[in-house]
Amino acid sequence: MAEEQGVLISEVAESGPGLAFIAYPRAVVMLPFSPLWACFFFVMVVLLGLDSQFGGMYVFQLFDYYAASGMCLLFVAIFETLCIGWVYGADRFYNNIEDMIGYRPWSVIKYCWLFITPAVCLATFLFSLIKYTPLTYNKKYVYPWWGDTIGWLLALSSMICIPLWIVYKLSTIKGSLRERFHQLTCPDEDLPQKMCPARDQEERNQPPRFPLLERTWEGC
Repeated sequence: MAEEQGVLISEVAESGPGLAFIAYPRAVVMLPFSPLWACFFFVMVVLLGLDSQFGGMYVFQLFDYYAASGMCLLFVAIFETLCIGWVYGADRFYNNIEDMIGYRPWSVIKYCWLFITPAVCLATFLFSLIKYTPLTYNKKYVYPWWGDTIGWLLALSSMICIPLWIVYKLSTIKGSLRERFHQLTCPDEDLPQKMCPARDQEERNQPPRFPLLERTWEGC
């Protein structure tokens, strides 16, 4: 900017409100896809301004309690563990980890993916729903009903994406419901099971290697 205008940098980037509303927007215009970066920049300015307002902490508490709560994370974790253990396959994922780290982990981990982790996540998620209480700030201020509604919309914005995508994929694939479900829950057959089965079989008879030791796959 200083080079294009033929002035010193200190004259372009002056402190004060002009830095955020004059210098930065002018710099954003010079970037590729400038309208997109301009939207990102001013959204950032709005979010930063919320922290300096008296009601900023109330808005932050609303985001933290609903959008970033353990309930949302547990909901995603349930589907993640089910997909790894029962859709992609615990044995396949177990073999992939062996290919990456060079030795087979403890076999109990595989059963955690299949049974223990999904059950614990589901139980904790249900307990969170049962023990749910409306949001309060500093144990004094009770949020109005529309505040809780906004909070639940924030929570659902990340949680509802998974079931919506499942319904979308089931509705766009041809065949009966059972055939579509079977097709969506079966990984591609061309996925590699093992990188070097012969060498893996030989190395299973040797002491397990540790992650810090390098493992080459030449000759596979």
